[in-house]
Amino acid sequence: MTDNRLSTIVKAAEDKKAFDIKVIEIKGISSIADYFVIVSGNSKPQVSSIGEEIEHQMSENGEQPLGKDGYKNGDWVLLDYGNIIVHIFQKDVREFYDLERLWKDAKNIDVEEISK
Repeated sequence: MTDNRLSTIVKAAEDKKAFDIKVIEIKGISSIADYFVIVSGNSKPQVSSIGEEIEHQMSENGEQPLGKDGYKNGDWVLLDYGNIIVHIFQKDVREFYDLERLWKDAKNIDVEEISK
């Protein structure tokens, strides 16, 4: 069973036209979190807007990030919700860091199932 907060995060990202949305389960592979949500935006303003929308929708559910970083630069925004870490990238930055490759042993979660 996936965390219900994942659906809020995915929906918020979709609302701001994020693309290439991936949810990977790193539980059992790493102690830093249970899930990574990785999304892309086309520009610094869009990356920031996606992050702001995720924060807004999570806040409406009583959730505040434990930490956040990257809004000033806008290339890679990170939101830490404890067992869920959200990475919002510009496309070229995402390709450079290639988190999906680094966590290739992690389980991919079907985003369509989450966003229902």
